[in-house]
Amino acid sequence: MIPLGYMAKRMARRPDWIKAGNVTDIYSVSNCISEAFADYVKFWKHNGFWFFDSPDTIKSVAEQNSVSLDGTKLFYYEAYELEFDGENWSPFKPEASIPTEVVPPSHKDLEGFDVVTFRAGTTPECSPLSCNSLAETVPTNEHCLFASFEEAATALKNGTFQDSEPGPYRIYSVNSVDWLSKAATR
Repeated sequence: MIPLGYMAKRMARRPDWIKAGNVTDIYSVSNCISEAFADYVKFWKHNGFWFFDSPDTIKSVAEQNSVSLDGTKLFYYEAYELEFDGENWSPFKPEASIPTEVVPPSHKDLEGFDVVTFRAGTTPECSPLSCNSLAETVPTNEHCLFASFEEAATALKNGTFQDSEPGPYRIYSVNSVDWLSKAATR
């Protein structure tokens, strides 16, 4: 897995229109339901994967721009090295013009795996498990994520995402990190 970076998000409860009874909240990578702490791209402090290299960078951006981090949850993301276009797997890389120096956390809690669309190739676009309610037709955990990498890869290979959002698709591990831990302040 490739280390991608961090994001602080405001977690949403499962909307009523997602009829997956086991889902309680949405930990998706995309910002469609559970939003990032800010419209962060305009600050240009993100890395080439469009996340942040460290929690300290998020805290600095928030402080410098008077953005509250109250009520946010910190996530650390990694991705499978290849993206899937519906037929083939191919490698992807960060935006070369933006420095990327991710500091991995010393401790992280795996919450599950998300499949995310990247038609434009920059920021994560949609997480069809939540955005397109695919969690109603495939097993997910309480956070609207696959429990394993294998489940995510199998769903992609079997065409589960074919009629959701345009790809390519990337498989992300979604890890929570405690804001107060040493892992979050390195």
